Amino acid sequence: MMTRRTMSELRLDEYLGALAGNKPAPGGGSAAALVGALAAACAEMVANFTVGKKKYADVEAEMREHLEAIGALRAALTTLVQADADAYSAVGAAYAMSKSNDAEKAARAQAMQQALRGAADVQLALARLCAQLAPHLPPLAERGNRNLISDVGVAARLCRATFDCAVLNVEVNLALMEDAEFALRARMTLDALREPTHRTCDCVWEQAMAAVRGG
Repeated sequence: MMTRRTMSELRLDEYLGALAGNKPAPGGGSAAALVGALAAACAEMVANFTVGKKKYADVEAEMREHLEAIGALRAALTTLVQADADAYSAVGAAYAMSKSNDAEKAARAQAMQQALRGAADVQLALARLCAQLAPHLPPLAERGNRNLISDVGVAARLCRATFDCAVLNVEVNLALMEDAEFALRARMTLDALREPTHRTCDCVWEQAMAAVRGG
């Protein structure tokens, strides 16, 4: 019997094929998590090209700290690629439950609400991880290897895009949920994270763009 492979065990072309196919998972939430992992990987690469270089010896300790933290964030983001696929599969399974009588309708409704909350939780986690990644980007742009400033810019743009996609996916699930208190807490969390994440990513993007243009 073949064991089911996780999203991270698929080749890139296999994952893209699964994403493009006619099955509900992986979907946009999983794709957003993958983009977040790519953002972290780009940032991690810049730190890796900075440590061990004589030119950047004065920031060696700082860059190693960023390197370790970003690596942990990349690992966490990577787990969400599968976690979102699992969560959305649970939503699909709940929708597919029988509703031929009142008892089944009630069980289906309860399962749907639980599954929707699970899916929202994954995307809330994605937004939080992006908010944690963003503060590591300005030091890389300011003191990291200058030859990779464009990669810091890419990391910033991907981080911002992932955050926004996570917000969208949370809202998709909240729209179908009956737990108003959970929805309020989720939106308050996202509102608190949005401005600093956007501001940081946008500043790094502009800094990278100015650097490559010679400004």
